[in-house]
Amino acid sequence: MHSLNKRIRFIYFFVDIAFISLSFLWIFKLNPDLVPLNLVDIRLYLAAYIFWGIALVLFLHNAQLYYTNRYISIFEEWLRVARCVLLTSVLTGLFIFILKIDIFSRTVFIESSLLLLLTISIWRVIKRLIIRYLIQKGYANYNVLIVGAGRVGLALAQEIKAFPYLGIRTIGFLDDAKTGEREGIKILGKMGDIEQIVKKFFIDEVYITISFEHKISAEIIQKVTKLGKTIRVVAEHFGLPYSRVQLNYLGAIPLLVYFEKSAHGAEGTVKRLLDIFISGSILILLTPLFVIIACLIKLESFGPVLYISKRCGRKGVIFDFYKFRSMGENADSFKGALKDKSEVKGPIFKIRKDPRLTRVGKFLRKYSIDELPQLINVLKGDMSLVGPRPFPVEESQQIEYKHIPRLNIKPGITGLAQIKGRSDLSFSHWMRWDNWYLNNWSLGLDIKILLWTIPVVLKGKGAY
Repeated sequence: MHSLNKRIRFIYFFVDIAFISLSFLWIFKLNPDLVPLNLVDIRLYLAAYIFWGIALVLFLHNAQLYYTNRYISIFEEWLRVARCVLLTSVLTGLFIFILKIDIFSRTVFIESSLLLLLTISIWRVIKRLIIRYLIQKGYANYNVLIVGAGRVGLALAQEIKAFPYLGIRTIGFLDDAKTGEREGIKILGKMGDIEQIVKKFFIDEVYITISFEHKISAEIIQKVTKLGKTIRVVAEHFGLPYSRVQLNYLGAIPLLVYFEKSAHGAEGTVKRLLDIFISGSILILLTPLFVIIACLIKLESFGPVLYISKRCGRKGVIFDFYKFRSMGENADSFKGALKDKSEVKGPIFKIRKDPRLTRVGKFLRKYSIDELPQLINVLKGDMSLVGPRPFPVEESQQIEYKHIPRLNIKPGITGLAQIKGRSDLSFSHWMRWDNWYLNNWSLGLDIKILLWTIPVVLKGKGAY
């Protein structure tokens, strides 16, 4: 395995060098006026490009991009590449300025930077996609054992299952208090059996989800490291409202640093601009569809085209929430009689076969077409494209104190809970996904959720 990793690192290094060289050579193709050059100019260009290439390779190496880390996303790898190209471009600019290489025009410099970013990014994205395909086909998969079959252990097993391209096979759980199966995964024994279990089932990595039980965790770590296996420990404060964890050192003492993050500053501004651009564009494009839907609603039943209700937004601010009407007129007056038939435990009212739905309404609900008028809410600033779903005022007032932080950000048309199961999710799982989104928000995550929403909506599963 070690020799294979060395060969892979060499291949990555070789391909990077090839694309860096091709990028610089392509500059001369884009700028024919650079040819012919005299010997002095050629040497100056070579000096700058060699410095640039070496610096970029060193930065890529420092960013841990010469081996495939399965746990970082394609977008995160691209960000690391972009950061390396930007930093080395600035460094090379200083190099050119200090040596006064006047032949290096701004145009040539900018073109060189953009070509480097383009070529290295494209090949690394393709590389990632190929590796993910091979892993999903069973290449280089590895077996993991989860210590602890409680809430955290089950959440971890679900996440592993949700990302098959990581190539992780959950062989089983170890737990002193439980037996049988959890989420279709066997509990293989007790924690004291770990050495035998690791050997018997050819375990490659052990995940510890009971870090709060320090003595037991320490014993497990000691036993597993002696077997030469990798150990990963779930952060002790998993689930608390902290979005990032960093490892710092105070002298020789390692410290886990938890800190809160919210959508603010430049990222928050970009999120809002993205909301305006996408919602505005979709509203313009779908205007003919809106007219057709309005006609169908009016033809089937009496009442307004839009259903407007009061919802709780950011910081508890109440706003008018728009949907295409999918029920008969005055449907809200029958809600009390159906309250005991709700299929979701908790304050939220959901019923799979709601008798109040019209025929058109059933179709609109199944494919979430009834939600499209909320693009108006996004344009107005009441909502965002991505965020926790807003609850009706009376239901929002009943949620527990621990779920109130979801109101710290704008509600959204779609969110993690919607792509993870929609109405099929239990209320506790729904809140857990909202909390996870709140603590791990990023523009990259928003874009992923928007893309993941498309196939979920087209399947029409879990919508009622």
